[in-house]
Amino acid sequence: MLVQEFLERSAARMPDKIALVCGNRRLSYAEIDDQANRFAAYLMAHGLQRGDRVAIYLPNGVEAVISLFGALKAGGVFVMLNATTKFDKLVTILNDCGATAIVAGATGVDFYQALQAGVPSLQIVIHHDHLKSAVIYAQAPGLVDFSAVMATACDDKPAIETIDLDLACLVYTSGSTGDSKGVMCDHSNVDFATDSIITYLGNTADDIVLNCLPLSFDYGLYQLLMVFKFGGTLVLEKGFVFPAVILQQVQRERVTGFPGVPTIFAILTNTDLTSYDLSSLRYLTNTAAALPVSHIQALREKFPQAQLFSMYGLTETKRTLYLPPQELDRRPGSVGGAIPGTEVWLEGEDGNRLGAGEIGELVVRGRHVMRGYWNAPEATARRYRPGMLPHERVCYTGDLFRRDEEGFYYFVSRKDDIIKSRGEKVSPVELERVLYGIPGVTRAAVIGVPDDVLGEAIKVFVVCSDPALTEKDVLIYCRGHVEDYMVPKYVEFRPELPMTESGKVLKTGLT
Repeated sequence: MLVQEFLERSAARMPDKIALVCGNRRLSYAEIDDQANRFAAYLMAHGLQRGDRVAIYLPNGVEAVISLFGALKAGGVFVMLNATTKFDKLVTILNDCGATAIVAGATGVDFYQALQAGVPSLQIVIHHDHLKSAVIYAQAPGLVDFSAVMATACDDKPAIETIDLDLACLVYTSGSTGDSKGVMCDHSNVDFATDSIITYLGNTADDIVLNCLPLSFDYGLYQLLMVFKFGGTLVLEKGFVFPAVILQQVQRERVTGFPGVPTIFAILTNTDLTSYDLSSLRYLTNTAAALPVSHIQALREKFPQAQLFSMYGLTETKRTLYLPPQELDRRPGSVGGAIPGTEVWLEGEDGNRLGAGEIGELVVRGRHVMRGYWNAPEATARRYRPGMLPHERVCYTGDLFRRDEEGFYYFVSRKDDIIKSRGEKVSPVELERVLYGIPGVTRAAVIGVPDDVLGEAIKVFVVCSDPALTEKDVLIYCRGHVEDYMVPKYVEFRPELPMTESGKVLKTGLT
């Protein structure tokens, strides 16, 4: 199935059903399908060809959804970009993917003039701004108003020749360990991944999912794609800046599904929820980084009626592992086994498969293994390697796991994240889990720093809600819970830690 057919088939089955709630706007499947057709017609009339890239540089909102499906209906490849991406990085990404079109919400004339000068491939520049500043259109030739596109373009379904092996989107990775790379996702990759996730979550058309994660983050993006595929309703929020607003929306819209990341759930575990009726919630999901066991326990106490799915994935395969909620009591530190229809295993440095209890790199096989990195053949070859069948490729995740006797996996560390101190290997994740056991600790990060004696000394960064907690308290706690070689040499308290949009600590910003 083509990704745009997620929308089209739901619109054909239930045209009047509310598909999208965003602010005070409520759009049906038929309305979104109609507007996406208009957007596609405009792109095609102005030269967009099959496979051309369409960048969407907008915050979460109706226009971003219409642009995404309109790009697909025109035979294009959508590229969702975080609306907070700085100009230099934006230009780098647009030039990397050779974008033909962009929809942007920036308001400055200088922005559009510099954009058109800095990205030669751009032929179509569409501007969305509720203020509708006439100055911008006068001083930035070629700029088109989004609302004018919707008002004038034809709403007939475009005739295109796309097949499921064509690219649907490029998802640029967060770049927490280096420059962003565009992961190539074809229609069959996305179709398979959405089906697999919908299967284990048990989604139906009755589900109402609230998404406050950016659509530029694949976890947030797939909430939209999945909901439109199973015919539910998506409540789309711009972010999680005001938790009370989100909780009110859960109550008002009778939300059944809530995807989050550890930073969001850390806030919820420290929030008084007694004034909200959250009884409609059927499930919570977490990925990006593992939830501390203490947070899992707190969430289950605060949302006793909701199933909690701990999951692991990476952009290169979308979702990879999930833990059935009924297993949480027996193995709360696990992120489960392979998602339906896929296969995973662990390999050692010698390329041999490893057994239970051994630590090795997670390897992933399945139709959700994406096509590789755009314009990066060497990086693609390192990540995607020959599989069991001729021309098949499997994904080497770069993450170390161990597996128990029953086939459940436990994240250990990134391969390049291991700290070598006193000749011993230290997993930052293992020590971070211990730190989360200290009352008041809401966020923790562990890195290695150069040391003439130890090789690398262990330094921990702590965000804490208890102002009475001291460095001495942290060290005493660690000495009581880890081996001597894992006890940190340095402890630094911070009001917050740098984060990626996917909810991971940006360790490259810590020293």
